[in-house]
Amino acid sequence: MTEGLLPGAVSTGVRSLFFMLTPNESSFEKVEDVPPYVQQATPFFVGLMLLEVLVGLLKDGGIRGTVMDGLTSISAGMVSRLPSLFMRSCELTAYIYVWQHFRLLHLPWDSAWTWWFTFLGVDFGYYWVHRFAHEVFLIWAAHQVHHSSEYYNLTTALRQSVTLQFTSWVFYLPLALAVPPSVFAVHIQLNLLYQFWIHTELIRDLGPLEWIFNTPKHHRVHHGRNLYCIDKNYGGILIIWDRLFGTFALEDEKVVYGLVYPIKTFEILRVQFHYYKHLWRKFCNYKKISNKVLAVINGPSWKPGFPRLGDRSRNPKITGEEVPHQSSCSPPLQVYVVAHFLLVLWSYHDVFENKTVFSQPTVLGMTCHILFTLTSLGFIIDQRSEAALLEMLRCGVMVAMHRLGFLRPVTPLLAVPTEVFVSLCLLFWALQLVSRHLTIRKKLE
Repeated sequence: MTEGLLPGAVSTGVRSLFFMLTPNESSFEKVEDVPPYVQQATPFFVGLMLLEVLVGLLKDGGIRGTVMDGLTSISAGMVSRLPSLFMRSCELTAYIYVWQHFRLLHLPWDSAWTWWFTFLGVDFGYYWVHRFAHEVFLIWAAHQVHHSSEYYNLTTALRQSVTLQFTSWVFYLPLALAVPPSVFAVHIQLNLLYQFWIHTELIRDLGPLEWIFNTPKHHRVHHGRNLYCIDKNYGGILIIWDRLFGTFALEDEKVVYGLVYPIKTFEILRVQFHYYKHLWRKFCNYKKISNKVLAVINGPSWKPGFPRLGDRSRNPKITGEEVPHQSSCSPPLQVYVVAHFLLVLWSYHDVFENKTVFSQPTVLGMTCHILFTLTSLGFIIDQRSEAALLEMLRCGVMVAMHRLGFLRPVTPLLAVPTEVFVSLCLLFWALQLVSRHLTIRKKLE
């Protein structure tokens, strides 16, 4: 990219976060020509998150969240995108199939009318995706990931499910009967990007815009576990759908964030999949086939004899004095976690930037490394007893992958220092295991 194009790229990136691109500059004939807006927005995500921290410090001397919770949210976002290394998104794949085989009309891709129609259609579809994700237990088991943080900041926006895409595609298929896939591919990304900036407590009220658009004020309600917040404000860009379908609620008393029953963990695989275990247990507990089916398709708190969405009055009472779960991980270990997170973040960036260049075994190996690292770091944050053994194994694998060329440093100059650093970490965890073994043996004697 030339220096002259840089300001334009920055402008496009910033405006894409707020759905401020015009039809002329974001209309494309072919799907292959559609920019990866979400991937291109990554630097702006980082910039806005840092700005939120800075403004929070200047405003009231506090940071809305903890570093460990933020890393967990970003980790969930990383995991949610790993399938795209091996496959096109389910939403786009299913959409193209329906378009190619069942379309009834062929709206022009370069028409502003098509662009605005798709904007409304995608946002309307998202409203129902989101509503079903809260009101159907099977889909909620995926979507709960996004609600699992007990903080509300811009990192929370990145806390996404790896499995939700396998059900959300259904709700956009009606558009495929008329709207070209290239137009849909633009709007499905821009709709998602808009929802990033509304995850903040710094913006309190946007005046008349609150009547039409989904804003931080409205979305804070959606993330609350207060009784008045449950299953409200599903909109993506527009809040008018909630007003029309009776799911709108104004921000009232202090919002307490997170799941009704907080999971109290930072371990990424548990964050992503723990609710499926709960769903399976609930399914197995019922003897009647009808109850088993209803347990899957009704709300997560449904029981026989209850309304479809359950009895919300039985939810734990909210006092407003609830304290979010925090890690007992020591400050030095938190620094260690951050250092290794930055290393794996570089690997994550590298594999996405070069997925068409790397061989499939290399991509697969780097994907496993990313999952292994994020899982192990979660064990450390949670202070799990298996953390030392898991981290020692991970450091050993990381050294081997550096030697074999699967992992590349940010610059060649850092190759040796990185390998030395990871080798020292391996030695540290090995000594931790030996020390623990000797302590246990001494106690037994």
